[in-house]
Formats: sequence, C-alpha cells, structure tokens
Amino acid sequence: MEMSLRENMLAILHGEQPEVYGDFKWATKTIMDPITISDSVPGDGLEHTDSWGTVCIKPVGAPGKHPHITPENAVVKDITKWKQQMVIPDYKHFDWTKAEEAAAAVDTSQYFVELLCATGLFERSHFLMGMEEAFCAYLEEPDAMFEMLSAIAEYKKAIIKEAAFHLHPEVIFYHDDWGSKQNLFLPPDVWREIIKPLQREIAQTIHECGMLYMHHSDCVCEPIVEDMAEIGIEIWQGVIPQNDILSIQKRLAGSMALDGGIDSPEIDSEDTPKEAMTAEVIRTIDTYCPAGKFFPATPAHLLRKKNDEFVQAEIMRYGTIWAKEHPIA
Repeated sequence: MEMSLRENMLAILHGEQPEVYGDFKWATKTIMDPITISDSVPGDGLEHTDSWGTVCIKPVGAPGKHPHITPENAVVKDITKWKQQMVIPDYKHFDWTKAEEAAAAVDTSQYFVELLCATGLFERSHFLMGMEEAFCAYLEEPDAMFEMLSAIAEYKKAIIKEAAFHLHPEVIFYHDDWGSKQNLFLPPDVWREIIKPLQREIAQTIHECGMLYMHHSDCVCEPIVEDMAEIGIEIWQGVIPQNDILSIQKRLAGSMALDGGIDSPEIDSEDTPKEAMTAEVIRTIDTYCPAGKFFPATPAHLLRKKNDEFVQAEIMRYGTIWAKEHPIA
C-alpha cells in the first residue's frame, strides 16, 4: 500500500478514495490503561468483584467478563438509594508509566493511539443492579436512574480526561451495547430521555480531548442512528446486518460512518467452508460500500482464530479490488 493504514481509514471516514475498504480497527493500537485494567477480573471462571463491586465471572479463554448478579450480591438493590449503595472507584492513585510507554511506542504514521473505554452507562447500570432490576428502574424510577447515571457519566468524563492527559490518544473505542440482535434494550424515547443527554456530554469531552469517537454496539441500534450521529459519534463500530444497513445509510446521508456488516455467527463454525466466508465478505462489501463511509468488518472481532485470519485476508483482498474498480468521482 502506498497509503498508510491510518491515511487509508481517514480517507474512508472523509468520503475520499482509499486503496482498500477494510476495518477501521486495522489502523488502531489499543493501549491498556491502568483504570481499565483495574476493572478487569481474572479469566479463571471463578467469581471476582470488579472495581465497582460487581460480582463477575470471566470463563477461561473468554474475551471478557460477565456480571453474575443475585438479589443478595447486587451493588444497587434499590435505585432510590443508589447514593448510599454505589461507590465510585478512585482513579487518582494509578501508575501510568507502562501505558505511557506503550502509547509513545506506537508508530503514529501508520496507526492511531486508541483508548478503550468499556462498560458504558447502560452496561454499568445493569452491572450494578442486574438486567431485570435495571429495566424496571429505567421505566419506574427514571429520575433516580438519571441521577445515578449522571454520577457515572461524571466519572466517565473524568477518566477520559485523565487518560487523555497521560496517553494523548487519537481515537476512543467506547463500549456500550444498547440492544440485542432483535431491538434496542430500552424504548427509543426512554433511551433519548435518560442515556442520550449524558452520552452527548461524554461525546463533548471526547472531542475536547482531541479524539475521534468510535462507539461499539454490536446490536440493533437502527431506531436511534440519527441520535447517535447528532451527539457526535463519528463511527458506529459493530453494525450487525440485522439492522437495515442500506436504509440507515440513506437516513444518515454520510453524517456517521459505519463499521461492520459481516454476519459473523453465520461463518463462525469449526467447519464453515472458505467459500462461505468469502461469499459473506463479498456480499458485505458489494452491498454496503457503495454508499461510502463504510468499513467492512466483523462487528465484534470474536471469530475463532482460523476463521478470523481467513476473513481478514479476504476483506483485504476483495476490499482492494473493490476500491480499484469503484473510484470515487
């Protein structure tokens, strides 16, 4: 490639001619910061508490932790008493030396320094309460839920600023799954009333710190895509094809880039033929790249290794062909 990966992905983001249509994540180097590490748990399949006191389990070999909440161990048992029950973690005492060294070592001619910001507002709410109790609280006690999430949002903004000071990241990879493969978890109006204004504040902080805002949500977000663009998300990463992506692209008219499109579960079995993986890559690129500002990718980066290696190579191969055969006027 004559263009660096960084230049190539910026070209797609800006609606300009790339050398290859591929995953924006190819051009990022994620720095594991001490705040994120402190919220992790060992991958031994046993119960551990994260930095907020939530009991979590990370099975051996799993990509991440999962809350294991019961009525007895929930951190917030009564949303109207969240101030007495929730303790916001301290983040001022960490040693940033290793993370700073890792960030400084990134070749920024090729890659973006990326900050991971996991467990967003919605996810943290059900980590603290349990999914069922959180759903009830959103609907039955929206004022109390908004107050609790406001406190969590202030923490999020503070740690983003702290990481920006130490690492000078150019992209934030913010995680908050807002739905399932069928729909949003919350009714759109509830999401707009409680999550959206706080997420806008977080987006403003991200931009004030000089970062692109890439939001991971590998689920159906179709009902709120205009809202996502409006609050300042530059890239929605994790777009699954259960969304009507073509309709979304028309509605957005280029106001937010999309990253994803590949139906990963359909090509992730041990015996998936290579021909099927190739066909899915071709379908994704042929269908969604014509609208522009689209990064063909696996939405969650969780394919088994041999499938992932093949799919990534196929995206590079066919994404290069497609870019050459479809120049932007």
